[in-house]
Amino acid sequence: MNTYIKTSLVQNIFRILLAIFMIYAGFSHLTFNRVDFQAQVPDWVPMEKDLVVILSGIVEMALGLGLALWKNHRVTFGWALAIFFVLIFPGNISQYLDGDDAFGALNSDRARLIRLFFQPVLIVWALWSSGAWKAWRQSTKDAQINK
Repeated sequence: MNTYIKTSLVQNIFRILLAIFMIYAGFSHLTFNRVDFQAQVPDWVPMEKDLVVILSGIVEMALGLGLALWKNHRVTFGWALAIFFVLIFPGNISQYLDGDDAFGALNSDRARLIRLFFQPVLIVWALWSSGAWKAWRQSTKDAQINK
C-alpha cells in the first residue's frame, strides 16, 4: 500500500485540524485534564489509570505530530490514528455505562451517549484526511488488475 497519496486542500485542512486536536488532547492528558481522562479508563484495564492516561497522551501527541509533519507516511499515520480511535472506544463505552462525569460537559448520560456517536466520525476523519482510504481503494484496485 502507498504511504503517500496526494490529498486535496480540504483534506489537508481537515488533517491539520485533526493533528492539532490530537496534539492538544495529548498535552491535556499530561496536564490539566489528567484526572478527567482517568474517568475513561475502564476498571478492567490491568494498569494504573494514571499510567494509561499518560501513555495514551504521549501516543496522541505522536500520532498528531506524525499526521501533520511526515508527508510520506501520512497514510500510515492515518491508519494508526483510526486504529487508536477504535482501541480507546471501550473506554468511552465504559464511561457511559458507569456514568462517570468528565470535562464538565460529559455530566449526563445523554451527553456521554452523544459522545459515543462521534468516535466513528473521528475514525472516518483520520482515514479520509490522511488519504488512507484512497490508498486502500487504490491497492485493492491494483490487486484486482494484477490477478
